[in-house]
Amino acid sequence: MTRVKKGVNALKTRRNTLRKVKGYRFGRSKKEKQAQEAIFHAGTYAFAHRRDKKGDFRRLWNVKISAALAKEGMSYSKFMGALKKKNVLIDRKILASLAEDQPEYFSRIYKKVNQ
Repeated sequence: MTRVKKGVNALKTRRNTLRKVKGYRFGRSKKEKQAQEAIFHAGTYAFAHRRDKKGDFRRLWNVKISAALAKEGMSYSKFMGALKKKNVLIDRKILASLAEDQPEYFSRIYKKVNQ
């Protein structure tokens, strides 16, 4: 079998790895092995935090809805239960945006549910 010199490919791989870790601190931005490990960990954290972000936003929406309901004198849990009983199919994201940006529409929904 003929000999294959892989200098070009090895350099390309190394260069791409080090480009991904540009801005990292200490050996992680300069040493190939540490850079590979840093890339692996960064990917793991990115995956986990994409999942966490969904929960973070849901908690934020709950707080916004709860704050708008405090003005009306109702608790969050009772409001959500009343929404379910009345078959109002508006999700928390929409409710939170209405409570924040258009309180008059939110109060209409509150009155419809609270009848």
